[in-house]
Amino acid sequence: MTQNTGWGGHEGGWGGTPQWGGWAPPAPQPGVIPLRPLALGEILGGSFSTIRRHWKQLAGVMLAVQAIVLPVMALATGIAVAAVYQHIEPVFDPPFGTQPTAEHVVPVLVAGGTLFVLLLLTGGLGVAVLTAVCPAVLKEAVMGRPTTFRAMWRAALRRTPAVAGTMLLTLLIAGSPLLAVMAVWLPLMFSAASGDVSPAMLALLPVFLLVAVPVMVWLSTRFALAPAVVVLEGARPVTALRRSAKLVRGEWWRIFGITMLGGLIAAAVSYLIQLPFNIIGMFGVIPAVADQPEGSGPTSGMITALVVAFVAMLLGGAVSQMFQIGFTQLVSGVLYVDQRIRREGLAAAILAELAANAPNPGPAPTAPSPAPASPPPSPSQPEEPTDT
Repeated sequence: MTQNTGWGGHEGGWGGTPQWGGWAPPAPQPGVIPLRPLALGEILGGSFSTIRRHWKQLAGVMLAVQAIVLPVMALATGIAVAAVYQHIEPVFDPPFGTQPTAEHVVPVLVAGGTLFVLLLLTGGLGVAVLTAVCPAVLKEAVMGRPTTFRAMWRAALRRTPAVAGTMLLTLLIAGSPLLAVMAVWLPLMFSAASGDVSPAMLALLPVFLLVAVPVMVWLSTRFALAPAVVVLEGARPVTALRRSAKLVRGEWWRIFGITMLGGLIAAAVSYLIQLPFNIIGMFGVIPAVADQPEGSGPTSGMITALVVAFVAMLLGGAVSQMFQIGFTQLVSGVLYVDQRIRREGLAAAILAELAANAPNPGPAPTAPSPAPASPPPSPSQPEEPTDT
């Protein structure tokens, strides 16, 4: 039976029938998880261990993404505001008794729509890079190998387009039930406002949502392992969605529960990370506001306090978001590895790849040959008697 030593498709199992009356030797563990079917604690522990061992690589890539994405967003927002600055006041603060005209409303709507699309694309690409780097780091953590920021950055960028396509397809497919509900409910809302249908028809929205939301959750869980498939198997988006559905089949409730628990843990920890930054910002603003003279304009101290508070909250939000995205993706990645071990013998492939990449120890040293033994002395001949 041939075995694939990569992270792609693999047939066959790992291990064998337990010997010695049912006792099985402990599973090998070259990295953060043992190479056998995992329990809940091992999945969560493996995710935390990956962050602990490779936090420099994860944080480096995530900070690099934030350093690129945030200035681009700020620049796009500044350009959009500058382009329609003269139209903002007539739209949002028109003279008393007048309505904004189309001359001012249309440029604001066009700039706002364009800015929304640009921010959505920029943020989506940033999230795709963060999503791509987690399985790449996890692979090295599972195999117990060191890695570098440069290697992870290249691996993440190389698979970012495919990950972004996978995320977009997942959003469209899993969100299609909600889109269908909106397509039915919005015309009913406008018809009820114009009096064509009874306002009681608007009560159908909760009924529609009761049907749509479970379908959305079911589809999202079926495709939850797709980003890991894209990165670790080099698959394309459609292939990754099919592979994820295949790996999840028969284990939907287990994967759904672990994914939800991982998301709750990530949300709680990210809140605890962000809380000190919010407290720092709040305690910086309160004294400045208290010292502000009544009826006077903003002072330099108040402006400085507001800027410090904004920067602190922005930094806390960025750090907490990085942890939340990273931990949830690592949990999904460990679930992917677990499903591959259970169904496709990935453990044997990992061990084979480690053995193939192990350094060659070279020929074993030979023992020095013993020195040749000296010949035994010949026996002395008796002296012949002499005649006297």
